[in-house]
Amino acid sequence: MQNKTILITGATGGIGKQTAMTLAKTGARVIVTGRSQINGEAAVNEIQRHSSNHQVDLLLADLSTQKGIRSLVGQFDQKYDQLDILINNAGLVESEWRLTEDGVEADFAVNVIAPFLLTHLLMEHLKASPSARVISLTGGEAKGKIDLDNLQAEHSFSGLNTYSHSKLVMMALMYEYSQRIQAENVTINVCYPGQASTNMTRSVTPQMLPGFMRLIWPLFKSMMRDDGGQSAAKASRSSVYLATASEVEGLNGKYFDTNSKVTTWPRAVLDDAAREHIWKLAEQIVS
Repeated sequence: MQNKTILITGATGGIGKQTAMTLAKTGARVIVTGRSQINGEAAVNEIQRHSSNHQVDLLLADLSTQKGIRSLVGQFDQKYDQLDILINNAGLVESEWRLTEDGVEADFAVNVIAPFLLTHLLMEHLKASPSARVISLTGGEAKGKIDLDNLQAEHSFSGLNTYSHSKLVMMALMYEYSQRIQAENVTINVCYPGQASTNMTRSVTPQMLPGFMRLIWPLFKSMMRDDGGQSAAKASRSSVYLATASEVEGLNGKYFDTNSKVTTWPRAVLDDAAREHIWKLAEQIVS
């Protein structure tokens, strides 16, 4: 992995930081993104210390806004020429319905629009790599349906359900992207990391859970207690595998499970009409 450049969004904590830690140990140049200078510098120092790799950089950006995403790409343009691996790791689960400055529901903005726009804006850098990989992390319950009339929770917002729905929409969008991509040297895949205790999951409140899950709130809370990054390290294995495994070379438009095995896409993702609708909406939002 030496001479490879890897960009990981939301990598100043949780699964992203553990992913960065492992990939930095391979000798690659690792770029982590975050919103806080203090937290970002602390994460970079920790990653450098544990990996003995000083080629770990920090780029600051708020991925909930298009301004922030474009700022991130501008910073990348100034410092780097080529991007070998893009890991869309950043995620957001909100406790209530909220619009960003772009007029986009916050979960949808971070979980759907950010990976779509970032991949699009960095595509020329990816094409400059002999073999580039785009990896997007999903989460939540991926077995439901995509509600095209409620993509941004306009009619119904429900904590974790809204988060899961946005991740399912992201899967459909990235699968569509993989089918439309023209560059033979760029692949786009999605992976499911599994559950992990992170700052995001520990921020979940009983009110954010579906009704039936509120009955087991004490169990859920105990599962999400701070474990020193152990569960996040385990959850990072799928991202690391997709970034490094030689057998993944050339595989495009695949969905990988927690065991890093190719698995079947959720039925909702395979709906051509739904994907076309989501693609057009995403293009409209970022235009």
